[in-house]
Amino acid sequence: MSGETVEAARDAVGHRGVRTGADGVPAADAVPAAPGVDGVDGVDGADEERFVDALATSAFVVMGTLTRIGAEHDLSLTQMRVLGILRDRRPRMAELADHLGLEKSTMSGLVARAERRGLLARAKSPSDGRAIDVFLTDAGLDLATRVHDEVRRALTPLTGALDARDARTVTRLLERMLGDPF
Repeated sequence: MSGETVEAARDAVGHRGVRTGADGVPAADAVPAAPGVDGVDGVDGADEERFVDALATSAFVVMGTLTRIGAEHDLSLTQMRVLGILRDRRPRMAELADHLGLEKSTMSGLVARAERRGLLARAKSPSDGRAIDVFLTDAGLDLATRVHDEVRRALTPLTGALDARDARTVTRLLERMLGDPF
């Protein structure tokens, strides 16, 4: 991942090249407090602004990576999400649609397109014959695994900047922020 990619993401969130001290921390007067911002307990406006900027910048960098890799495999971001979700579970169609925030008809169309590509299949739920489960085919699992590996390699310049302890801390904090994803 190039520094140019990260800089473009910073620009997208309005990251200001603020004056910092030798420790890299913005000078006390360098970042104005965001008016009326109280989103993070115990964090002043300047620190919260840095936090939000860093979070948004990281999201843009990750989304850019996902978009590029998805395009290389003719997958939309939503299709990539479906492949990622189905790597280790077999949800009902309705559960998957709810999780993705999609209407049932939209979910059906998305699954139908993936079925035509041989990536997904549907079957009656073993626990409830009225419900339909969706799951990866062998080809779908293969593609999901390859895409996951490509994303992991593409993000290595970012993730590799952290030692194991810091990586565990970031993981724990993100999991706390995001809650149970499914």
